[in-house]
Amino acid sequence: MNPGDRVRVDRADRSYEGVLLPSSTDEQLVVKLEGGYNVGIDREDAAVDVLEEDVYEIDGSGADDEGGSAVEFDADLPTIALISTGGTIASTVDYRTGAVTAQFDAEDVLRAVPDLAGRANYRGRVVANILSENMEPPIWQDLARAVRDEIEDGADGVVVMHGTDTMQYSASALAFMLETPVPIVFTGSQRSADRPSSDNVMNAVCAVEAAKSDCAEVMVCMHASESDDRCALHRGTRVRKNHTSRRDAFETVGAEPLGEVDYDSEAVSFRRDYQQRNESEVDLGLEADLEEDVELLKFTPGMDPAFLDIVEGSEGLVLEGTGLGHVHTDLIPRIEELIEDGTTVVMTSQCLEGRVCDRVYDTGRDLLEAGVIEAGDTLPGTAKVKLMWALANADSVPEAMETSLAGELQERSTPWE
Repeated sequence: MNPGDRVRVDRADRSYEGVLLPSSTDEQLVVKLEGGYNVGIDREDAAVDVLEEDVYEIDGSGADDEGGSAVEFDADLPTIALISTGGTIASTVDYRTGAVTAQFDAEDVLRAVPDLAGRANYRGRVVANILSENMEPPIWQDLARAVRDEIEDGADGVVVMHGTDTMQYSASALAFMLETPVPIVFTGSQRSADRPSSDNVMNAVCAVEAAKSDCAEVMVCMHASESDDRCALHRGTRVRKNHTSRRDAFETVGAEPLGEVDYDSEAVSFRRDYQQRNESEVDLGLEADLEEDVELLKFTPGMDPAFLDIVEGSEGLVLEGTGLGHVHTDLIPRIEELIEDGTTVVMTSQCLEGRVCDRVYDTGRDLLEAGVIEAGDTLPGTAKVKLMWALANADSVPEAMETSLAGELQERSTPWE
């Protein structure tokens, strides 16, 4: 028996029927039941009958030394590259400890999400196998190069499987690094595959459908509501995770989502302008250099000015100020010293809606006079990633930070309904 086979497992007076999944240990069988639960069963206590072999056939013969693999179903279907970085969507349960661990590669995700079968030809690649809190800028660079290689090798779209906690940072990084002719879609899962309420299947299916669409941008595809009906497509530089555990945790800030995918009909629709697919363009623009010595600091009332000493000598600092982009006036002289010493300082706002404008009050005018750069309505996390990219690639960092490069900076900040 092999993963992907439909099996019946008898143990004592109970029987389990479902699809055999890869196990984290040699001593355990893991079976996905029809109801959505995974069960772990000791091999030595179980009698197993294979009901049907290769229900979800996965051909790993195309694996290469760099961790790539090929999964083909139909030569007439588009080719989608599945790139795994880890996270809950690519996790399993260790039935010895009960812990959820990130250990699946792209092939394992196909086994765990059999609904992906028949939608595309798949190529798999593992760039990292980490939980997203361990994501680092060098992995963004590895990821950008892997995406570039997959597209140049003929992929019609790319799906990046990523942990949700830092997905918005990684999506922003790729949006600045790559000029892509095809869709690049980030997706993940708020709840692990062993839970009946898991969102991994719908998110993965909708992400593949989005990767087959005409939108050649970096997007994040996650549940649009708590129901299993549709996924929202968020522009990678305008999205934010706004809830710790809800399945519809991701929201586009300051606008409607770019589009959505209807799960039942598989229809992909867009409600805003987007960069269209350009299949004739295979030589991607890739600017993957990053200045990593950039910090993001949130101002709060009563903050000790000594916090600014920590970033002394840094190449860049993004401040998350109050309202229109303010900090305590006592901090401004120290900020000016940092700028004079060579640190690029960018101002964003803690507010979820609206843009910074340091020309309204005296504090803001003093910040501008000190040399602080306004980031408009760019989200603070996105601004940090953008500053890292701009310091390494832009001819003029102030001009880059005040210009929309990948949809991160909107012309107007107005409420929407």
